[in-house]
Amino acid sequence: MMNLLHWRLLVAVADARNISRAAEEVGMTQSGASQAIAQLEASLGFPVFTRERRNIGVTALGEQVISHARCMQQHLEAIRSLTESCRDLSGSRIRLGSFPSVTSTLLPGLLRDFRRLHPGIEVVVLEGIDEEVEQWIAEDTVELGVVMNPAPGRAEVILGQDAWMAVLPASHAMARGVRSRGITLQELAGLPFVLATGGCVVNGGSLMAEAGLHLSDVRVTVRDWVSACMLVREEMGVAIVPASTLPEDTRGLCVVPLTPGLHREFGLVCSSTGKTSPAVQALVTRLRKAG
Repeated sequence: MMNLLHWRLLVAVADARNISRAAEEVGMTQSGASQAIAQLEASLGFPVFTRERRNIGVTALGEQVISHARCMQQHLEAIRSLTESCRDLSGSRIRLGSFPSVTSTLLPGLLRDFRRLHPGIEVVVLEGIDEEVEQWIAEDTVELGVVMNPAPGRAEVILGQDAWMAVLPASHAMARGVRSRGITLQELAGLPFVLATGGCVVNGGSLMAEAGLHLSDVRVTVRDWVSACMLVREEMGVAIVPASTLPEDTRGLCVVPLTPGLHREFGLVCSSTGKTSPAVQALVTRLRKAG
């Protein structure tokens, strides 16, 4: 009956052209190796080796058998390497920095799938504002961080995009006209405004500034996106919020896209430690496949 030792022996004999040296390499006696080769050739029904005096050659069919045996060894080594990698990953911990709107929307499904495939790796999410996440990455406080609008080529994975939406009271004089066409930043800039930051540097105020505009009448500033929508419902003003943060109940609100459209992009960036972490690279690889 053929086993892995037999296939290793075949390859060793073919390489060494000598049964004694091959037997020593695989941990067998010369007589045991000779007997194993004879049994294997009998099982196959044809000779694998030619024997001329002290020279060991390989038959034509034997070359094909040896080729398959080499492949078996390579696959076995790949399995062993994979097993060792899994042992190395078991018990690993990844610290991932993120900000609230991404933590509650994009990450749960992605991390759930990863934990199912890699139960030995623990992922700990640290939540802060986008500036804090950048600092954590720079200081190696986290191995990975979600970065908003990363520079081209900086992110390992782009997790997704989120469109910016204008939110007006349903009773607003402009509501009917903008439902079909959207609304420009210039139209919003002069209106009473509820400025929501979401704990991020990029918000309605920064979008205005980037467009060369100024919010002339900020009535209230809040951190929570949903709170801003509730204040808009109470006719405190208008707001700009990411689409993913809109409340499920939009009654009393007129939600329209900005024109031209604007969006924010989320990328996963490695710290210096994260770049060399096998566990982090396993997560990055999985997220790339998911994307």
